Amino acid sequence: MKVLLIVNPLASAVTGRTRAVIQKALSADHRLEVAVTNRRGHATRIAQNAAKDGIDIVVVLGGDGTLNEVANGLVDSGTAIAAIPGGSTNVFARTLGIPDDPIEATGALLDSLEAGSTHRIGLGSVNERYFLFHAGIGFDAAVVEQVEKKSGVLKRFAGHPLFVIAAIGTWLRHYDRKRPAFRISTRKVGDEEIGDLENTGVEGLFSVCLNTDPYTYLGTRKISLAPHANLDTPLAMATFKNLTLKRLLPVVFGSLGIGKATTTSSRVVDLQSDLTEAQAIAYKSVPLQVDGDFLGNFEEFSFRYKASCLDVVMPIKTPKFQDS
Repeated sequence: MKVLLIVNPLASAVTGRTRAVIQKALSADHRLEVAVTNRRGHATRIAQNAAKDGIDIVVVLGGDGTLNEVANGLVDSGTAIAAIPGGSTNVFARTLGIPDDPIEATGALLDSLEAGSTHRIGLGSVNERYFLFHAGIGFDAAVVEQVEKKSGVLKRFAGHPLFVIAAIGTWLRHYDRKRPAFRISTRKVGDEEIGDLENTGVEGLFSVCLNTDPYTYLGTRKISLAPHANLDTPLAMATFKNLTLKRLLPVVFGSLGIGKATTTSSRVVDLQSDLTEAQAIAYKSVPLQVDGDFLGNFEEFSFRYKASCLDVVMPIKTPKFQDS
């Protein structure tokens, strides 16, 4: 089997020793090539060329951002993507049930390759950029923007505490919590497909479009915003209409499994599922993040669902990812 290993050398869990061990293990039974990313967007170009060259599997040693870039390069190709966790959170790999340790994950990957364990999943996209697990507009994207302004060393080693600190700072100083930032309109499976979406939807300060659940992890706890979302169903959209602590904290704790308030029960959140399309029009320029990477500020956001467009190597010794 022809395998390409794409390495992000700046990912938090990637060391020279780890990389050497993984390369040796993958090359034992497969024709292995290795590519190293050196700038944003580089992994997408590498993945596109790999698909054209007939590579069977692209293995990603990096975080969610590198995985996202590779996925964008492999959409609608016959080349599968495989994840070895190398970042600080590794949401997609953990959602699939892949071990957190890169060496252990490599062993599980080799078992999956031997068994031919792949599954073709659907993806969401926003403004033509595909996402594996979620895209956020508004508050969470502003948090990611603040995190990415920090030095590389701090971002590499601080991990989750840095995100918590950035979230508090953003809530206090860097985001308008008083006025709605945008209005979102949606179209569900079975809805009329002719014509444009009318801008008569829900006003929000923060919205997350999910391709699967959980939204992310805080330490070992998953943050669940759309419990029924999975990689075999269309998109879910959670739109927060209020960001006051009194209204927000119960939902945050509920999504962590603490307390009774959840996105499905709270009047603060508009949760919709089985979406094939959504459109958000901002009242002023609003930040966007995709799979944890800040992409910039925009005034319009077009979300779409594309079914069965990416082959993913799945672990064979864990529960089905839909139940993760």
